[in-house]
Amino acid sequence: MGSVPEAYYAFVMDYAPYVYVVPPDTPDPEWGRAVFAAAFAIDFLYEAYFARQFSSRKTAIYEKIVSLADWILTQQCTDQQKEAYGGFKSAENSTYYYAIDACRVIPSLLKAYELTGNIGYLEGARLAGNAFLRAMQDKQPYGGFARAVDVGGNWLLQLDVECLYGLIGLKMLAEKYDAANASLYQGMMGKAVGFLREGFEGLWLYYDPSDGKWHRVGLAENEVYDDCLAYALLGLYAYEGWSPTCRKVYSFINSIGACGRYPAYNPAVSWAGYIDVVSRSPACDYYDCVTAGILSSIRKYHDKPSLAYSAKIIERHTENFMFWGIKHADYSPVENKWAMATVCWLAKLLLNYEEPLTRFTQVLRAHGKWVTLYPVVAAGESTGYGEGIEIQALISPARADEVLLEPGFVINDYVTAYTFTPLRVRDKIRVGSTDYEVLSVQVFDWRGDPAYYRASCRRLNA
Repeated sequence: MGSVPEAYYAFVMDYAPYVYVVPPDTPDPEWGRAVFAAAFAIDFLYEAYFARQFSSRKTAIYEKIVSLADWILTQQCTDQQKEAYGGFKSAENSTYYYAIDACRVIPSLLKAYELTGNIGYLEGARLAGNAFLRAMQDKQPYGGFARAVDVGGNWLLQLDVECLYGLIGLKMLAEKYDAANASLYQGMMGKAVGFLREGFEGLWLYYDPSDGKWHRVGLAENEVYDDCLAYALLGLYAYEGWSPTCRKVYSFINSIGACGRYPAYNPAVSWAGYIDVVSRSPACDYYDCVTAGILSSIRKYHDKPSLAYSAKIIERHTENFMFWGIKHADYSPVENKWAMATVCWLAKLLLNYEEPLTRFTQVLRAHGKWVTLYPVVAAGESTGYGEGIEIQALISPARADEVLLEPGFVINDYVTAYTFTPLRVRDKIRVGSTDYEVLSVQVFDWRGDPAYYRASCRRLNA
């Protein structure tokens, strides 16, 4: 199994449930503490409790989980006369209770109950499911969950695709923790999927009953928030596995690569914070770091090359990835704030990471050679490259029938590289002392999932 950086563990133990911390040690007062930060911290710590790496720290982890779960319950509305009954305040100073927060909290409270046996955590999770989320679904006739309600009974009725993440907790309740009400939860899940699937497949973010339309963001409503769709994807994946819907959405977004404006972008690392799904291009110059963690359990089974490359980059830049957003080109932070959700999700990725073992990786280990990949980070009049990354590749001379010779080059200037790492057009690879530019890349699948990459490369002139 993998290993979590000590800085990640210490950050969670010291600062959860604060949403952001300004380095080196100042919790961000604007956001304060929030239930989603507590929930994601529990998710990580629950797995850490059983990991060999933390075997000597079980007591401290147990106590932290208890403190977080206890605090979450203080944020739950327990007044049956309120329409927010069973929900959780989105932040400690907020008056709004969001459906997505209940979706995030239910699995975490159930894990805390599983570990501690505290019936209060179980009751809190059940209340969030069969009271609050049920009310959020029944408030409107469509099938999703109304976005939020405040303490005074004022409603936000938009239906967020992200709430598909709630399928994880509802399924846990139905199958194990509240089986007596299984039919209720099954009905809620079926109703939610029945309506939200259309928006999810269409790469929309929410449905607004006031105009009867699906919406995205941006001036032309072409853009999506990457993490919202990633959370939705993970929830639907937990509910129905690698279905045509899950495969379609993941494959579409993950195939959106670099563009002229953002040449350094590589979706294998993580997804961009904003993505234009109409023009099929990133819509900002930074990665939303949390998405690498959200996607990791799906990539483990259905996109091993992306998972391996993502883990490699994160391990090389662990401190940078503590920030919620970092630049494609050099991994520098967008804003000077470490993010609890990001650290928790990436800690889970690293804790559970194992080097992928496939038929192709076995061939690479036996017959491949080490080469250096220099990712392109600037294009145009002059090309710029990022730091070198050691990868394995099978290198073979190009054949005449495979190459369209360019003026000034001969067949010996071309090679074909077979890699497990997802290369991109215009990346540079160094083989021995010779540099080559990637001209084209073809992905080869195994049972529908990417298995390896074939790149045509041409010698770079000094």
